[in-house]
Amino acid sequence: MADLHDLTALEQGELVRRREVSPLELTEHYLERADRLDSVGAFVTLTPDRARRAARDLGPGVPGPGEATGPLYGVPTAIKDLNLTAGVRTTFGSAAYDDHVPEVSDAVTLAIEAAGLVSLGKTNTPEFGSPCYTEPDVAPPAVTPWDRTRTAGGSSGGAAAAVAAGLVPLAQGSDGGGSIRIPASCCGLVGLKPSRGRISGYPMYGDPIGLGTAGSIARTVRDAAALLDVLAGRRAGDPSWAPAPGGSFLAACDREPGRLRVARFVAPVISEVSVDPECVRAWEYASRLLESLGHEVEDVAVPLPPEAVPVFETCWAVLTALSTAPAGREDRLRPLTRWLTERGRAVSGPEFGLAIGALRRYAAEALVALAPYDLVLTPTLASPPVPVGALRDDADPERDFEAQKAFTPWTSAWNVTGMPAVSLPLHWTPDDLPVGVMLAARPAEEELLLSVSAQIEAAAPWAHRTAPGW
Repeated sequence: MADLHDLTALEQGELVRRREVSPLELTEHYLERADRLDSVGAFVTLTPDRARRAARDLGPGVPGPGEATGPLYGVPTAIKDLNLTAGVRTTFGSAAYDDHVPEVSDAVTLAIEAAGLVSLGKTNTPEFGSPCYTEPDVAPPAVTPWDRTRTAGGSSGGAAAAVAAGLVPLAQGSDGGGSIRIPASCCGLVGLKPSRGRISGYPMYGDPIGLGTAGSIARTVRDAAALLDVLAGRRAGDPSWAPAPGGSFLAACDREPGRLRVARFVAPVISEVSVDPECVRAWEYASRLLESLGHEVEDVAVPLPPEAVPVFETCWAVLTALSTAPAGREDRLRPLTRWLTERGRAVSGPEFGLAIGALRRYAAEALVALAPYDLVLTPTLASPPVPVGALRDDADPERDFEAQKAFTPWTSAWNVTGMPAVSLPLHWTPDDLPVGVMLAARPAEEELLLSVSAQIEAAAPWAHRTAPGW
């Protein structure tokens, strides 16, 4: 018989629904694993007492047919350390906030709790979620369980490490430039960034550009879709929102996508970098697989011009500058954050407004160019997961920033356009490192993206592959 952690999140939820296992039993199982096996830097803060109380409050299982809740009721998870969680230390990955305890929870935390998922604590993230590696001053580095000397990626590195190590069955992440898809690729997982406006940013609304969103990290497409069903929804006051889906995102996984037209390109978008042959191999394999499933795959030009890159960087620097430290704690910020903050503060208000306008025009041009296609295929990253410290350069933050761009030359394009995008674990290197490929769809077409992702997973399953130490 399989151990509980061998089951998908939906299979665990079904056991709870049938009262074959209780939320508390699941919670105890994962708490024990998190306490014993977190050699991957998954958690900043574990909250075992709070998790047990929440699991007990859910009772032995779903109350009854007339009171049925969602398919993830009673399933353990975790919340990224960027997301406000009332009464739980939330550091934003920064030593400047190492003792910060919010009084309110944000929309993501509230949605997770309302759906009956049980959070075990806060997952590791770099300072303010800015870098694409997770090496904060408040916790050990997050590493991929496939090779604990290598990065789990970022900024949702702790969430991905937790799922890939079997410390939780699925987890929420957030993505402003690739921060869900990057760690998904590094850890051999499904990482889903939804469309702009799909998930509420209440109550902070701290991103005036619209780059960032919460999303799903899971072992299977169906689990990722089920978590998106939990997170999705708008609140009064949201600055933008995606149209409601035709049904549940989970149900979309059971639909045939039909014959699709797929654009593809492999040329990097934001950095002139040589792409690792293993990443090209993964992209070529995905192309052949899509063709074997009846889809038409066509080479296209990169839809964003080089001139968009400095505009994006200006906006990114200003966003970092908005993440200020408490008075008297500025010296606790990391060198990269201080460098980006100085760069952002040098941008005037009118310059920032012009940059936002220019970025939206570049996005519009890319959306028009890609409109004839149902999907866009690229690699997720330019190389397999790199060693811890390989990207970080405290002595030269500008060099650090350029190294991050070279590692992630495609992911931020879909934050600029607002398109939904997913990284799928379709390839492993000869030395067993995971390599993701990325599919993007038109804005608000997550249902189609999930439908074809589920079709790909059925044709080339990956959930049976587990990392060392599982």
